[in-house]
Order: sequence, then C-alpha cells, then structure tokens
Amino acid sequence: MIRQMKSSYFRSSFLIALASAENMSAEVEADYVERYRPQFHFTPPTGWMGEPSGLVYEDGLYHLFYWGHPVRRDLVRWEHWSRALTNENGVAVMSGSAVVDLRNTSGFGTVGEPPMVGIYSSLHQADRRQTRDLAYSNDGGRSWSKYSGNPVIDISSTEFQDLQFIWYEPDRHWIKLVAPSAETKVRYYASPDLKHRTQLSDSGPKGATDSVRECPNLFLLLLEANPKHTKWILKVDVQPTGGQDFVGDFDGRAFTVEKDWLGQLKTNDWESEGTLFADFEGDDYGSWKTTGKAFGSSPAHGQLEDQKAMTGFRGGRLVNSFHGGDDALGTLTSPLFTLSKPNILFLIGGGDHSGPICINLLGDGKVVRTQVGRNSEALRWTSWDVREFMTRPARIQIVDQQTGEWGHINVEQIVFSVHPVDLGRRMSARWFDYGDDFYAARSWHGVPSSDHRRIWIAWMGNWLYAKNVQTAPWKGMQSIPCELSLKLSPAGQLDLVRQPICEPEQLRLQCWRLPATPFGPGELSMSKEGIRRKTLEIMAEFEGQGATELGLKIQQGADEETVTGYEVASPLMFGNQTHSDLVNFNPNFPARHLGALSPGHGQIHLHVFMDNSSIEVFGGNGRTVISDQIFPEPASDRLAVDAHGGSVRLRSLKVWRLGSVNPQD
Repeated sequence: MIRQMKSSYFRSSFLIALASAENMSAEVEADYVERYRPQFHFTPPTGWMGEPSGLVYEDGLYHLFYWGHPVRRDLVRWEHWSRALTNENGVAVMSGSAVVDLRNTSGFGTVGEPPMVGIYSSLHQADRRQTRDLAYSNDGGRSWSKYSGNPVIDISSTEFQDLQFIWYEPDRHWIKLVAPSAETKVRYYASPDLKHRTQLSDSGPKGATDSVRECPNLFLLLLEANPKHTKWILKVDVQPTGGQDFVGDFDGRAFTVEKDWLGQLKTNDWESEGTLFADFEGDDYGSWKTTGKAFGSSPAHGQLEDQKAMTGFRGGRLVNSFHGGDDALGTLTSPLFTLSKPNILFLIGGGDHSGPICINLLGDGKVVRTQVGRNSEALRWTSWDVREFMTRPARIQIVDQQTGEWGHINVEQIVFSVHPVDLGRRMSARWFDYGDDFYAARSWHGVPSSDHRRIWIAWMGNWLYAKNVQTAPWKGMQSIPCELSLKLSPAGQLDLVRQPICEPEQLRLQCWRLPATPFGPGELSMSKEGIRRKTLEIMAEFEGQGATELGLKIQQGADEETVTGYEVASPLMFGNQTHSDLVNFNPNFPARHLGALSPGHGQIHLHVFMDNSSIEVFGGNGRTVISDQIFPEPASDRLAVDAHGGSVRLRSLKVWRLGSVNPQD
C-alpha cells in the first residue's frame, strides 16, 4: 500500500513512486551489498517503498504492508510474503491500515477464526477519484480477497484522506480516524462493522497548521508505566515536515488536548529574529540589480494578474518574478555584503526547478547555497547555515530562468540571524522527531496486552527529495522499531519518549568500551581503538567542562563527516549532514537540525544508530530524537568524539558493530 500526495507539488513524486513500484523488474536482483544499502534497517529488495501501512500483529507475526508484504516474529529479521493486493481494472491500491476483527463485526470470518481486515484507499485512474475500500484475509494475511461491496466510502473526491481504525471497548464499536487533506483537522467516526460510519466530531486545528495533515494514529499510553494512569496520544503528520503529537483524553466521541500540553503549543506563525537585510517594501529595488523582465521595475504588491492566490508574505510588497507571466526571465542580485551571523533566513514560494528558478548565495562568484520553492504560492520560512562563510564577502541572487508552469519565484524578508528557521518552525508544535527523515509513523495494532509496549515504525524519507535519492535497485527504507512511553520531565511536563526496542540487541557482534576520558577542545579519534565501521550502535555520555559544543563525528573521511551533538548554552541537540559526501542531489536535503534537550544532572546522553545511509540519534533517553538519511563515501568509516570552546569529560563510550538483517549469500 502507498499513498498519493495531496498537492500538485507532490503529485509528480507519487506518480514516479507508483511507476517505480509497478515496474519492479524481474531482471533486477538485489544482492544487499549495494552502495548505501542499509544493513539493519528494512528496505525492499527492489523498487519503491514509502510509508508503512497496515501494521497489524497476529499469531506471533508482525505484518507491514507497502507494495510488498514483509512479516517478522522478532521485529528484527523480515520474511517476504506475496504481495497482498494488486492494482486492477484501472484502480490503484494505496495506503491504509489493518486490524484483526476479533468479534467478526465485519462478517468476513467467524468469532472462532477472526478475519484480518485491510482498510485502504483506491485511486481510480480514469477520473483521479479516490475511494475507501476493504479487503480481508482468513488465513492470517497469506491471501486476500477484496470486498464485493467496495467502495465502502465514495464522496466523489480527488483529495486523499488517510485513515485508521481502532476498537473502542467502552462503546463496543470501531472508531475511524480520518485526516481530511484539505483541512487541518482530524475527524472521528463510529463504525459497527468497518463498513458503515457515523460522524462524531473533529479535532484541531492546533500546533502546526501550515500544510495538509495525514497518517493519524490514536492510542493509549501508561503515564510513568502506571496502569491506573493512562493518557490518549494523537499523532498526525504535516507535509513535508514530519509528525506532531498531542496528549489528551478521548471519550469515545471527541479528543481533547491536555491543558498542560496545549499550553506548550504556539499556534501563531513564527516570527523571524535577527538583522533584516531586505524586505523589499520600497518603490524600487534600491541597490539590487535586475536583468530581464521577470522581476519588473519594482517589488510586487502581492499576486499579479493571472497568478494564483498568494499567502504567507508579511508586508505590502515582495519579490515576485511573475511579471509578464511564467514565460518572463530575469535575475535580481544584491549588493556585496559580509556575512556577520551564522544563518540566513527568508520566505520563499514559487516553482520547484532547481537551478533555473531559485535563490542562491554567491561566494567568490560561485553558488554555495541554493533553495527552491515547492510549486506553491504559499511563502514559507527556510534558512541556510552559513557559518563556514562568515566574515567573507557574498551576494544573494534570485534567479528566474525557467518558462512554463511554475516558472516563477517569490521571495521576501531576508534576515541574518543567530538561529535557523528550523528552531522557530518546530516550536509551533510538539514534534516527535527533529530530523527530516522520519515520516508517517504508525504503531502495530493487536500487540498482546502482555507485551505492554506501544511499538511503531516510520518511513525514513521526505517528499521534498524522495524521488531524487540516489539508491538502486531500491528506493526507500524504514526506521528502526521503537517503543513509546509517556513520562514526566524534571520540570513536571509530559514528555512522549521514544526509545529503540531491545530486540535489535541480538545484532550486536563486537563491542568496544572506552573508560572515562577528559579531552578537548578538539577531536579525539576512535580509529586507534580499531573502531572503523559503517554499521554501529553507539552509547555516549558526556559531561561538559567548559565546552560550548560537544558530540560525535561519524562516517568520517578525508573531506566529509556527519556530526551530531549538543549545544551547551542553548541547550539544543543537533544533527548536521551538510558535509556528508552526497548532498547536492536536491537543495532541500542538506541541513542542520535542532531539537531542545535539557541535560540530566549536567550530563548528556546520546544513543546513536548508524547504518550505511542513515543516522538516528536518541538524546536524553529518547526525549529528543533526530533521524536523517546520509550518503557517505564507502571508505568514510571513521568515528571521533569532538568538543569546541573548552574541555569535555567523556564519562563512558560503548560502541557495538551491528550485524545484517539482509539475506546472506
């Protein structure tokens, strides 16, 4: 199962994904040692894999559906079963959920032999209409039949709605959650049999509301592992940023956000902080130089003739290269300036045409940073980390050299700042991951109560660049499975905590231990300890002794590295893959990510999982997590600990080499 994206920007990505999945060539075989192939993260043998769908547990097996159907008993090693559902008669199967209908409310099985039921979206190729359909299995998911009464929902809509079913025992019926793509809400229905529905309520908008929502997930968690104290958790993803979570109560009809949790959310749009470089509010461009006709003789007052409605710009004017329509070309170049702060922030909208339509930072006449729009007239904040260019002369150039649809760019509010946009954008919600590659997380339905765990997994991908990722013969991977828990912070706030499950510990092969070691400022290489691997699990505990920044450098090579660590004064955990080897395949990919993390008793704990093309960092025992893809050179396999601004005491360091879950020759 796979989803279709909801906007014109994402539609091309979906069609590429669909073509990739439908054309898994039998002539292409996976050997699982390809460049970038993950060794302990799940990937498809060949073809495309996006979000995890239909996560369901039955008879000792954990099921996961995408275009394929892998299962596993130990949450570590997967076995591939036959594809569950196929496209036929011009109808494509997309994403959805699955349940075990223990009471046989659907009538597809018996109480003694309950059916497994899949609820999924279907795309009708002829008119792009999307319906909700059912399929069922009476042999534990090995074979499937489509319900003869499909579709069960058809509202003649081309807009996608992700859905989930849960059983609500107090009222003894199913609850259906839907994320309407055109609204920033989650909608709740009651269903007696998985086929029919009665609308109950809506929740939202709260938290981040600047894009469509999808992939809702509602479940109960124990607070501090106390069986007498439970809270409902609502998770919903926001394109393309990632997933936000809400803690509250569900009474069978409506979800209410916890008052203390709600007080931590900022619903207002983020405001930039820093030195304003250009806001384009004048009657002309001032000292900025134009070429061509696209930018006109002065900033625009908003949308221009024949242009779609525009949102997100702040003042009365902005840069808009739609003068003369999408066929006009030109450039707009700033005067020379010297970078004085580590970040450049700006609002951007318009076309997604890397190179021909973009905003560039020029250093020594060369493009050193670039950014494109998202085929949208909605201007959104973004930023560049430019610390490596500080004190050097630079220019900003806005480029329109593309004709045709979305052949224009919109820019406003260029600001020099200490902090990147990432921090401000993510403060408008509670995010369960602060990297760019943890999306559409879903938890397994039907895990026995004796397990006491809520286990989920996510797609390690991002629709801004998923189609450009340079992997073959597969494209797409899943995160490591994690256990969720609800805990109180030292300040008394509720925290949704995510930690790796214990099962992958069976993959540990070789272990290195480093005793307590003071070092810094500077770098302490682990190569002399013999740690030169690309698939590692790392547990590091630091104690700052004057350092302003500390952490780990992984996948180091001659001219590359990925860095993760902690900014002491902020206090923030960070991940930075801008200096990994392959970062230029899409301007949205390289970034430095930040997430708030308070040290526990002055100590910083980092638990890192490093695979051939990914890094997942769990800080503060899972209170802050950053997940990113990385694409290093094969020979870049060094590890180092690092400190800036002062010394650090490395209290402990444990490193394990991890084995592979892939089929072996």
